[in-house]
Amino acid sequence: MKNIAILTGGDSEERVISLKSGRVVADHLPADRYRSFLIDIQKADWRELETGVQVDKNDFSLTLGGEKIRFDCAFAALHGSPLEDGKMQGYFEMLGIPYTCCDGYVSALTMNKHNTKTQLAPHGIPLAKSVLLHRGQAVDPDKLRALGLPVFVKPNTHGSSFGVSKVKTEAELQPALDEAWRFGDEVVVESFMPGREFANGAFRHKGEIVVLPVTEIIPETEFFDFAAKYEGKSQEVTPADLTADQTRQCQERTRQIYKLLGCRGVVRFDYILVGDTFHLLEANTIPGISPASIVPQQARAAGWELGAFFAALIEEAIL
Repeated sequence: MKNIAILTGGDSEERVISLKSGRVVADHLPADRYRSFLIDIQKADWRELETGVQVDKNDFSLTLGGEKIRFDCAFAALHGSPLEDGKMQGYFEMLGIPYTCCDGYVSALTMNKHNTKTQLAPHGIPLAKSVLLHRGQAVDPDKLRALGLPVFVKPNTHGSSFGVSKVKTEAELQPALDEAWRFGDEVVVESFMPGREFANGAFRHKGEIVVLPVTEIIPETEFFDFAAKYEGKSQEVTPADLTADQTRQCQERTRQIYKLLGCRGVVRFDYILVGDTFHLLEANTIPGISPASIVPQQARAAGWELGAFFAALIEEAIL
């Protein structure tokens, strides 16, 4: 029986989401194959969630009831820092402990919206026009006006739609920038693209990239914000109502981006369909995994029970 450390918690505003994701993994992993332990990562304080016992960081082990527990795999259920931004992966690699998400470089790259676009643009991936702003530097109003209105204002390295605003008038721009600056020193201002919103997950299974069914996201709010993602303020249709050619285009783009970025584990890509072309919005290397989240919806639509899906991610990491 394998010992699995489910990484949860974290240091960012996404902590509350991570705690829920970790619990879902613990509840669904097949108990006849895995002993799972929820490991709460909070700054330098790493503890087993149920007992409060501290993790020995020298070898990432636990001592419970006199038993020293070493882990066969770390399951990534921690959204945001310090895992989704790539800070922890090198530690696990030095210890020889497999983990179920992208490596440190890819995680750090995809957490940075601007750098991800810079990496993918030369390969012909359709993207929204955007401008990167740095805290304390003068803003070029002409560059912003060239994007037109409305625009989206986003922290460059943050997830779960924290600090994201849709700006419809010039008067709304500064308050939106002030909100985004709360979450980092870089802000992306991105042109609005009218179209339908979609998401598509992919993962590796037995060495092959498996692309899941496509989901259409129909938010009740202005866009797919925190309330739409986590408070039920959206309708999600899986599989999406698309033509066969549109579905093929989206899934082929997902496969292409997954390969171009060198992804591992399950990754969700978000798109806007403008006309007949899917434009990438962002990549999520540790997507939400509650039963109502998009990737689990897609996994079930593809015939995967959640426990078997999570087990497949672990076995692929251990290979």
